[in-house]
Amino acid sequence: MSQSARRIYICHTFYHVYVAFLKECALDRDRLGKADLLLSTMSNDFSGLKERIDATGFFSQVLMFEEKHFTEFPKLVELKKDRGNIVFNMFARMRFCKLYGRYEKPYIPVDLRSYEDIYVFCDSDPIGYYLSYEKIYYHALEDGLNCIEHYDTARYDNRGAFEIKAWMAAHNFIFIQNGYGKYCIDMEVNDISVLKYKLPKYKEVPRAELVERLTDADKDVILRAFLKDMDGLKKQIEEGKEHKILILTEPLCELPVREQIFRDIVSMYEKQAQIFIKPHPRDVLDYETLFPDYVVLDGKFPMEMMNFIPGLFFDKVISVLTVTNAIRFAKENVMLGRDFLDQYEAPEIHRQNEYI
Repeated sequence: MSQSARRIYICHTFYHVYVAFLKECALDRDRLGKADLLLSTMSNDFSGLKERIDATGFFSQVLMFEEKHFTEFPKLVELKKDRGNIVFNMFARMRFCKLYGRYEKPYIPVDLRSYEDIYVFCDSDPIGYYLSYEKIYYHALEDGLNCIEHYDTARYDNRGAFEIKAWMAAHNFIFIQNGYGKYCIDMEVNDISVLKYKLPKYKEVPRAELVERLTDADKDVILRAFLKDMDGLKKQIEEGKEHKILILTEPLCELPVREQIFRDIVSMYEKQAQIFIKPHPRDVLDYETLFPDYVVLDGKFPMEMMNFIPGLFFDKVISVLTVTNAIRFAKENVMLGRDFLDQYEAPEIHRQNEYI
């Protein structure tokens, strides 16, 4: 822990880091710089973000976390196998949860017990098992904007005898994410009213209210942290035609199917305005090569950054499943939704809440 840090944010995506900035900016000004940032490399390439954040001096220090997926440990893979009996499976799961925390311990680059507050995005990842194993209390945060409304991972992952499993998690026999674990103090969500299943630990912290509290100086710091070439981005957009549509990609389906999805979306809208494509930070499809006739923006930043750039504006922003409620740089936001995606993959793959 850095000498002055009292809090730490454990992030797995660019969006998580963005919300960490929002939360710190909402604190009293004399408390800024009193937090550390831990970036997990397990599922995301942060591509220079650490260095840019370091240059702002906003966080006390930015640490990289080589978080390990359970598939890297043969014993855990063995414990994941179906034993054909619910009792045997539960004993294996209890063993899995404890071992996962123990195996993850050597990769934690800082003493988490030294912080007053630990904020964890996506505690379904290994860090959640570690905190449960070590009996360290923490605050959980919603992975994405209103994401539980569309995909309640805790209930979906524990279908069948959920109440019993939730009781076991509350007593630390097993681990369940998103507020069900014994050592999770509370779970921050954007809007409790949209959630079908309420949990006493849910704590409503509207992201829009955090954004409204930002000063121009705050926005400047955030832009410098996330955008490696803001002038280049502005130029790309400003030099376009009068009417513009932005398509947000997502890491959906297998790559060939994903390519077809976005080719179809482009075809749906290209006659209305000039098409711009903003790849999702975790989308590995090579849009610049596959879509050479369209403007492909840098993908390594959260779309919310465009809200802070004066003068940037689109006629429409199109997404498939990404919630676009936070977008303020477009006249119209269109989420095509699950009915659209049904054309490309089996509905049960993306309609998880309907199978709880």
